[in-house]
Amino acid sequence: MKKRRSLVSLCAAVLVFVPSALFGSDTLLIHGHIYTGNAKAPWVQALAISGTRIDAMGTDEEILARKQPQTQVIDLQGRTVIPGISDSHVHMWFGGLELLGFNLSSPEGSITPDQPTALVSNIKAFAASHPNDKVLIGRADFNTTPPWTPSHELLDRAVPDRPVVVHHTAEHALWLNAKALALAGITDQPLPDPAEERNVIRDAFGHPTGVLLEAAMAVMEHALQNRFSMEEKLAAVREASHHLNRYGITSVVNATGNLAEIELYAALRDRGELTVRTRTSFGAVAVNHHLTPEFLADLEKARTLYHDDWVSANLVKFFVDGGTGLVPPLTYQAKDYKHLVLELDKRGFQIMTHAYRPDTSQLVVDAYEEVERANGPRDRRLRLEHGDFLPAQDIPRAARSSLIVSMQPSFCCDENGSNYDPKDRTTTDRWQSLEKSGTRLAFGSDWPCIWPPDPFTAMQEAVTRQIWKPASGSEFVGGVFDGAGQAGYVLTKDVYTPEERITVEQAVNAYTQGSAYARFSEDRLGTLEVGKEADLAVLSQDIFSVKPEEISKTRVVTTMVAGKVVFAEEK
Repeated sequence: MKKRRSLVSLCAAVLVFVPSALFGSDTLLIHGHIYTGNAKAPWVQALAISGTRIDAMGTDEEILARKQPQTQVIDLQGRTVIPGISDSHVHMWFGGLELLGFNLSSPEGSITPDQPTALVSNIKAFAASHPNDKVLIGRADFNTTPPWTPSHELLDRAVPDRPVVVHHTAEHALWLNAKALALAGITDQPLPDPAEERNVIRDAFGHPTGVLLEAAMAVMEHALQNRFSMEEKLAAVREASHHLNRYGITSVVNATGNLAEIELYAALRDRGELTVRTRTSFGAVAVNHHLTPEFLADLEKARTLYHDDWVSANLVKFFVDGGTGLVPPLTYQAKDYKHLVLELDKRGFQIMTHAYRPDTSQLVVDAYEEVERANGPRDRRLRLEHGDFLPAQDIPRAARSSLIVSMQPSFCCDENGSNYDPKDRTTTDRWQSLEKSGTRLAFGSDWPCIWPPDPFTAMQEAVTRQIWKPASGSEFVGGVFDGAGQAGYVLTKDVYTPEERITVEQAVNAYTQGSAYARFSEDRLGTLEVGKEADLAVLSQDIFSVKPEEISKTRVVTTMVAGKVVFAEEK
C-alpha cells in the first residue's frame, strides 16, 4: 500500500511538470510583429496562451507546434501587437455617466454657451430621446472664471422639468439647471461646509448661478448617488470598461473613487462582466481628506477585501490644487497636506497627488521626501499626478526618491506648453528630461477629461510635441487647454520645445511598463513574456515605423484581456 501511494504521488508530480506543449495551448497568435517590451528580446513572431497567461513565445514554427484540435489559432496577418495599455489615470465613473449622456465636446467640434441656440437645441433633442432618464448627464466646455461662467437659465430653456448636470471637460466644475440645483439642495442659503460654499458661484444677490467649482461638486455628486439604481450604476461602469477596451486599454488606475465605487467593479467582476483591470483610489475632486474613523474604516475594508488583479485598492488620492479659474486654486495648507500624507503612509497606503502648478508640484516632492525620512524606507511608489509642471530643479529630487510621475501627453502642447499663465514661459511636459533622470514615467489619459482616451494620439504628441490651437482662434479666459483635438482644437506644424520629445518605444513603455509598475502589477502586466497575463492590443498599423505624425491614425483591431478577446473591430 505504501509503494502504491508513492507511485501515485510520483505520477502527480510528473503531470505537474509535463511540458504544456504535450497538451497544447488554448490560443495561438501567429504571423505577427509582436513588441514584447522585454529589452532582451523585444520582438517575436508568435505567442501561445493557456488560460489567462502567456505560456510560450517565438517563431511561427515553434508556436504552431503547440497546436491541438481544440486550440484557437489567430492569424495576425503581419499586424503589430503591443502589451495591453495600462492607463495610469482615469475616472471610470464619470466616463461611464457621460457615455450614457450627451457630449458637446469631442474631436469633431465643440458647442459652448457662446452658441446658445445650438446648445439648447442639442440638449433638448437628447432629452426628448431619453424620456425615462431621471437625470440628464452631459459633458461640455464652458468658462469657469467669474463673471464669464454660464447660468442655469440657459439649461432651463433646454430642460425645465428634469435635473441637468453638465460636467466641464476638465472635471473640476459642474453646470446645473434649476432642477439640479434643487436636487442638490443648493439655495440662497450658504452651504454649511466653507470649502463647498466658496466654490458655489453666486450672483450679487446670493442666488446660485448654476456653476459649482472644485469641492462644491461633491454636493451634487452625493445627491446623484440616490438617483441611480444599482443596475444603472453597473451599466455605467460596464459601458466605461467596454469603451476603454476599444483603445487597447486593459488596465487602469481610477484617480478618484470610494468604497461604493470599488464595490461596483467587484460586482461586475463577480458576474464575469468586468473587462478592464481596476485599481481605484480614495478621493474626490479637490475635496480635502480628514482622518475620520469612517474614512479609515472604508480604506481598511477596501484593501482587505479588494486586492486581486481585477479589483484592487490601498491607494489614496490627494488634490493640492484644483483645475479652474485663471490659476488653479490651492486646496491644502502645506503643513496639513504633509501631515496627512505622513499618517496615511505610516498605515501602508500608496499615495497619489494631483498638482497643476509648479509650486504645488514642488510641495508634493517636498512632502514625499519628508515621508521617506520620517517613516523609513519601503516600496512606496509615491505618485505625482500631472507632472507636466514639475520644475526642472526638482527632477533630480524626484529621481532620487523613486517617484512615479504620472503624465497625460494629450494635455500638451499649447504655444505655452501646459502653463495656465500666458506670461509664464517655463518649459512644461519635460518627458525626455524625466527619462534621462531615471524617473519612472506612467502615461494616462485622464479620461473623460481627454475624449476619447486614445493612447495613440497621446503617443504622437509625446513623439512630436506639435502645437494645438483652437479652430476658432480664441480660447475661454481661464479655460483649461485639453489638447488632443478636443473641443475643436486643430493641429499645427509648429513644435513646442522639441528637445523634450521621446521615442515611440519610450512612449509605449510609459503606457505599459511604467503604468503597470505604478499600480504594483509589473510582475503580471506591462510586457508580453512567458508567465505574464495575456493582455494585449493588435493594431491597424505599425506605430514603430509610420511617420510620427501618422501615429494618431492607429486603430485597435483586437483587444485581449486575460487571454480573452474583449474587443474586436467590426469588419
